Amino acid sequence: MAVLDESTGKWPVVPSPKNIPYLKAENAGGRHILLKPNSAIQPYYFLADDLNSDLLTRHHQFKPGVFKPGRMVIETSPGNYQVWIHSSRPLELAEKRYWLEKLHSDPGADPKNRWGRCPGFRNRKAKHKTLSGQYPLAKLVWVDWKNQANIPEIQLPSCSQKAFSHQPQGGVCHKNNINRSLYNKGNESATDLAYALALYRRGFTRTEIYNRIIQERQDWSNHAGERRKAQYLTRTLLKAEKIIG
Repeated sequence: MAVLDESTGKWPVVPSPKNIPYLKAENAGGRHILLKPNSAIQPYYFLADDLNSDLLTRHHQFKPGVFKPGRMVIETSPGNYQVWIHSSRPLELAEKRYWLEKLHSDPGADPKNRWGRCPGFRNRKAKHKTLSGQYPLAKLVWVDWKNQANIPEIQLPSCSQKAFSHQPQGGVCHKNNINRSLYNKGNESATDLAYALALYRRGFTRTEIYNRIIQERQDWSNHAGERRKAQYLTRTLLKAEKIIG
């Protein structure tokens, strides 16, 4: 488990019942409470993120109310879901990326070192705050502890180690198969941060990310001049690095 502060990054917390009061206090103070499988079993799990009810039914249920094996389903906000899938065999990152694309997972939610939202705590994203000042509770909808999902094996073409440090997705170097428009949040700064996080998770360096944002962002009206632009990008990349940990 971990606590995430959007301005300072995240820090681990031992998943013990005695730590629940601390986690609740941090959550009440505006921080996010996250979870993921421990490192020894991470190859057997991957997370489909930002799913609506239609995608949930189409890909993770045999019929409404009857879930496929090996799922843990969390409603992170009303009508929005995350699904952890427990595979019966270990998966490389390339395979996880391939299947998450097929499942229409959020393209910004790369499976490398992926965290999900912990049920039982509030989703403290500002966009979910209600007029009464409340935040939605992340709810455990379904969990299957006993079974695993049978993930079909696929053959993925190789890609040069220089171009990409992991395996490719669908025959294209996954490292280069994204652009800033995929992470549009309706706000230039939020889009830059989301794009930076996605690039860091794919192994890009700070200089590479800096240059890609410079090249791909069109509207710099809020940061006119090279000095202001450089200062803004440095702050953004440092924030992304703290979040990635």
